[in-house]
Amino acid sequence: MVIEKRFMEEAIKEAREALSAGEVPVGAVVVKDGAIISRARNRVEETGDPSRHAELDAMKLASAALGTRYLSDCALYVTLEPCPMCAGACVNFRIGAAVFGAFDKNAGAMGSVTDLGSGLFGREIPAFGGIMEKECTELLSACFKGLR
Repeated sequence: MVIEKRFMEEAIKEAREALSAGEVPVGAVVVKDGAIISRARNRVEETGDPSRHAELDAMKLASAALGTRYLSDCALYVTLEPCPMCAGACVNFRIGAAVFGAFDKNAGAMGSVTDLGSGLFGREIPAFGGIMEKECTELLSACFKGLR
């Protein structure tokens, strides 16, 4: 798989919008054949729904746009390593690959704390972390610094 920085840049744009809206700054895009199919940002605080993570919303939107529940020919670009809920969704949507920026040493489920995409649940998901990590980490740090 060829990892394209421009798609992570688009995910970072979504993360910046999330930060401006008072959310944890996580953004995601789903890519197929070199084009963005969907984009999303965290909306947990806005909606009061703890499942409104950027990557989950992006995969749902991509699934609807493509008319299929399987995204095996798509890549998810997200600014933060998926949590267990989102990594599980990656398995269930059969995402082709996950590309993320910042590692989540507390709840990362694609290599940091655990790896739900390792094939344990019947689906191996190639995961590539640390893409534009500095930019992604700085956004998260800015968010949490304001909360301390």
